[in-house]
Amino acid sequence: MISKYPLKKAIINVGIGRLSQAGDFEKKVLPEVENALAQITGQKAQRRPAKKSIAGFKLRQGQIVGLKVTLRRNRMMQFIDRLNNIVLPRIRDFKGIKLSAVDTRGNLTFGIKEHIVFPEIVLEDTQVNFGLEISLIPREPMSKEEGTEFYRKLGFPLQKEESTK
Repeated sequence: MISKYPLKKAIINVGIGRLSQAGDFEKKVLPEVENALAQITGQKAQRRPAKKSIAGFKLRQGQIVGLKVTLRRNRMMQFIDRLNNIVLPRIRDFKGIKLSAVDTRGNLTFGIKEHIVFPEIVLEDTQVNFGLEISLIPREPMSKEEGTEFYRKLGFPLQKEESTK
């Protein structure tokens, strides 16, 4: 069932709306986040501007609020391999990815609170700390149960059953 590229794409998203309030955002913060994301993914990030202004959030239309990288084929599979074997085991108090992270179409979406768990990031050189959202989209849509089994076969540490709080 699992072909050479079982997934269509992997999307890595970084929201930097809160960081954009810093005075030196354009000169220091944004380039550092872009460089860190490029080191993690091996690909230059695409800037995501705000679609409209929202006064309550001190947000202007066109202001950079996020960065996005879409990985496919070899880079995607290398990223997933590093994610499963190096990054997820390095996360403190990690008990597995919740089953609710798999949606009804078989997509897996989860977040990582700190980018410093990636081996490419040198802790001493980092001034800005940010989290990532990772979305994995399979080639063919599938049910939640099929998706859960599919990601387990790919080596993702999914929790055994849906945990209730």
